[in-house]
Amino acid sequence: MADQHIRKVLNVGGNSKNIAIPSQYNGWQHMLLDIDPRGMPDIVCDARELMNMEANQYDAIYCSHNLEHYYRHDVYKVLRGFAHVLKVDGFVDIRVPDIEALMRTVVENKMDIDDFLYDSPAGPITVRDVIYGYGVEIERSGNDFFAHKTGFSPISLQNILNECGFPIVLVSVGNIEVAALAFKENPTDYVKNLFSLPTT
Repeated sequence: MADQHIRKVLNVGGNSKNIAIPSQYNGWQHMLLDIDPRGMPDIVCDARELMNMEANQYDAIYCSHNLEHYYRHDVYKVLRGFAHVLKVDGFVDIRVPDIEALMRTVVENKMDIDDFLYDSPAGPITVRDVIYGYGVEIERSGNDFFAHKTGFSPISLQNILNECGFPIVLVSVGNIEVAALAFKENPTDYVKNLFSLPTT
């Protein structure tokens, strides 16, 4: 019999529902949480305050290029909040810039901080943008929250997730980005199929 459960994903810091989330969440109930009400989020909230929300209510948390906008000591608050609102068998899907890969790229290619790295949907991205935040958006919005206040390597992201209640973390890298799937307990068969994870 098919699983009829309607799963809920909390998109933390996603800005607007006009910005697509991965196809794995097609058919899920998509709840957007953001500190900025202009993107019309379902929940207007500072992600550092998630411990004040009801516990164990989401099947997944999707957080793409948001964690780097907090000081390191606040990242602990955000991730512990993720563990709080996530169901026991749920998971966290995180994407952050890969500072280790960035440094390697800059050194190997003798790049300047203002050199072009790649094109994004928002526009061209420089070395400075990856380190300090997308300057065009910071200037346009006048919102310093868009600035980057910390950074991650694959190892540092895994370690901080472990410290914040996620003993199982699967990390992948590519395109100057670290992606992590983090679990409070062993992933379910459903999640293994969803992300094509090993079944053993």
